[in-house]
Amino acid sequence: MNRLRSTASFVRRNYERVAERFESGVSLLERRYTPLGRFSPGPFEGWRFLWQPAVLGFVALSFILAGCSFTNSPFKLDLPSTWFFGEPSPKFSVTPSETKYILSVVLVYGGLVLLMRVWLRLAEVMKLHPGAKIKSLWWMLLFWATPMIVAPPLFSRDVFSYAAQGEMTFRHISPYLYGPYTLGSGPYPNPVDPLWSNAPAPYGPFFLFLDGKIDWISQHHELWTVVGLRLLETFAVAMIGYGVVILARGLDRDPGEAFVLSAMNPLVLITLIGGAHNDAIMAGFLVVGIALAVKRHPVWALVFCSCAAAIKAPAAIGLAFVAWTWLGPKASIRDRLRPIGIAVIVATATLAVWTWLAGFGFGWVNNLLSNGTVRSWAAPATAVGLALTNTLHAFGWHGVAVGSVLSVTRLLGLLTAAGFTLWLLWHAEERGWVRSLALSLILFVELGPVVQPWYLAWGLVLLAASYKGREHFWLLALSITGPFIGMPGGRALLIDLVHSNPLLIAVAVAILGGVLILPMGRWTQWSWPGEELEPASPIPISSE
Repeated sequence: MNRLRSTASFVRRNYERVAERFESGVSLLERRYTPLGRFSPGPFEGWRFLWQPAVLGFVALSFILAGCSFTNSPFKLDLPSTWFFGEPSPKFSVTPSETKYILSVVLVYGGLVLLMRVWLRLAEVMKLHPGAKIKSLWWMLLFWATPMIVAPPLFSRDVFSYAAQGEMTFRHISPYLYGPYTLGSGPYPNPVDPLWSNAPAPYGPFFLFLDGKIDWISQHHELWTVVGLRLLETFAVAMIGYGVVILARGLDRDPGEAFVLSAMNPLVLITLIGGAHNDAIMAGFLVVGIALAVKRHPVWALVFCSCAAAIKAPAAIGLAFVAWTWLGPKASIRDRLRPIGIAVIVATATLAVWTWLAGFGFGWVNNLLSNGTVRSWAAPATAVGLALTNTLHAFGWHGVAVGSVLSVTRLLGLLTAAGFTLWLLWHAEERGWVRSLALSLILFVELGPVVQPWYLAWGLVLLAASYKGREHFWLLALSITGPFIGMPGGRALLIDLVHSNPLLIAVAVAILGGVLILPMGRWTQWSWPGEELEPASPIPISSE
């Protein structure tokens, strides 16, 4: 045991040393080679400047909307009648335009880079100067979200799978037994990614119930079902914003900073609203549930966390943390058995209700690892398995199957995540249990078989109100790199660009470089802690 503790201490010291150097290097490059170097931090002058990042963020997201509105944009599905604009006509065949293709890429990537810069500076201002009015931030969120609400489904076709499963639910065809292609040829199954065409759904009964109701409200019109799902995810992001404000106040944190780091996070806006992923509903119910637990309403907290788990199973980790910490840090293991029993009863009852309303039983439990068919190098457990298999094949061990190696490395990844989660649960009170829960969710994503950017939102929205120390840096890092992980066909996109007109490529590079270094205004000076200044006295946190 002593040797294990010594090894853990050694690893932690080296991590701190490497992370500190990395963070210092990033800050140095940011200060020296970006427009931040033009300003010397001066006294904070209040929140009148918020209109500037609001406009800049809206412009950035409008660029993304414009780039995805071309017929041959590589960032969305290019099939007739899958959105209101930007789709090819079923009657006419149009030759793809190279200029429009390049313009689409430049607008989307330029918008992403600008959005990341604006959000990073705003997040740093919030960290250094607490007290922003929540009402102003809500208006800013609405302003930023509007282009994503209008845009076609971005970077993923999952929402078309949801729509098809909603139609199956209404027809009483079990999505837990059959894939969307069971519907035959038609507007619902045609846009579904072939990878998931015959894959049963891994989603909980609460989501299927909502999915079927949206299909019914849309009168079985595929496009309007997709719109309904987009609006549902938008409402869920509003739930995230509402819940994280309550949570931050319960933890004595600045609600404005937590709001910006969660609801206004580019990862949330682009993948949960733009991509219309049901992870938004799970995260919304989970955040509200954890906020209720912090406010000492544990039974309602268990209900909301159970609803989140009835959307996607990983939210059940929240149930464990709420039950374990119910009685506080001084409770014995025997004392904790009663809250754990209550949590089991509440979760069972909630899941039973949603299962009865959905009408398809518990078949979703068997489908939880269905996304394991995806082999992405972005997932460390999968990357290790692929690298190991390639190495063995290079040395002549061709009899080793990729699937067998992946099964081992992915199992080890999940066991490692489970082990760390148990340790975090055991030390939850001393470390901060909300923060420990957030880290557990992120670990299950990073060590799981597949890492999708929208999965990261599960833990990041909780970490926004509970982070400590260097976790703030990693929260920012995951948030700005995550959306780029979800970019479809990156390799093919790069090949297409390399073989395009050199003049167009030069113009594209110049525009993207300009977006990267464009000064954003004097307000950014307040995002940089000046060494010559005393720390700003805290501003009373607004109750709005």
